[in-house]
Amino acid sequence: MDERTLGKKLQLARKRAGLTQQELCQKAGLSYSTLAKIERGAIRSPSVFTVSAIAHATNTPLESLLDIPQTPGTPSAGQNSKKRSKSGVTFVYFDVNGTLVRFFHKAFTQISQVSGQPTDVIETLFWRYHDSSATGHSSLEEFNGLIAKDLGMDSLDWRKYYMDNVESMPDIKGLIDWVAENYEIGILSNNLPGFIDEMRSKSIIPDVDYKAIVDSSKVGLLKPDPKIYETAQQLAGVEPSQILLVDDNRPNLIAADRAGWHGVWFDEIQPTESIERVKKALEF
Repeated sequence: MDERTLGKKLQLARKRAGLTQQELCQKAGLSYSTLAKIERGAIRSPSVFTVSAIAHATNTPLESLLDIPQTPGTPSAGQNSKKRSKSGVTFVYFDVNGTLVRFFHKAFTQISQVSGQPTDVIETLFWRYHDSSATGHSSLEEFNGLIAKDLGMDSLDWRKYYMDNVESMPDIKGLIDWVAENYEIGILSNNLPGFIDEMRSKSIIPDVDYKAIVDSSKVGLLKPDPKIYETAQQLAGVEPSQILLVDDNRPNLIAADRAGWHGVWFDEIQPTESIERVKKALEF
């Protein structure tokens, strides 16, 4: 394999893991300049130790990155046992808020009590500044500062309010474990920087082997922008007709349909019924 091909494979593994170059460098113990050159194909024959470190940091089989034929029984050979639903789905993307977790809106009530401002004012300010931070164009600190200033507060920590109130969707772990066992699985979510990583580390989001994590704050795009679906499809590595999106937002599902995907609406008020709809859509 030439260095450009290897560089593209390593870049894809990083993006599928939902890591920026800086984050991968920290996890793999590499310098930024080295990783950037490897991904560009500017380093001839990177050492196997470097590639192995990247494989470990991105949870990608080393054999897959180096195109080494795999023998039965190796972890990655299990991909052959993945299912295809009756409708042709092989890859399932899950949204986060309203699907994997719920009740983050309780944070608005708490901030209202502290600031003395109505809840609807808090929510309006949140959405006013959300998109810039959720696409990585402004930091979480800037997001906090803008809301605090408009509320007349000295400071505000949205991350703490969010994490103190959000909770796992009931019975979602069982569903995610089942989907991960039978299908390739990923996350496709509009979220503020660092939130998905923190929720995975705290098991608020089931921490399974996600093949692709499309975090808006890292890819610089928000649902329902058609471009984020194009990015997600490329990272999934399958045809659009093979992808199912599970999301609580109708416009996001409409955009998925226009992209050629399948979709299932998730109702956080009735999670049991929603989980059954997902399983029905994934019958094989």
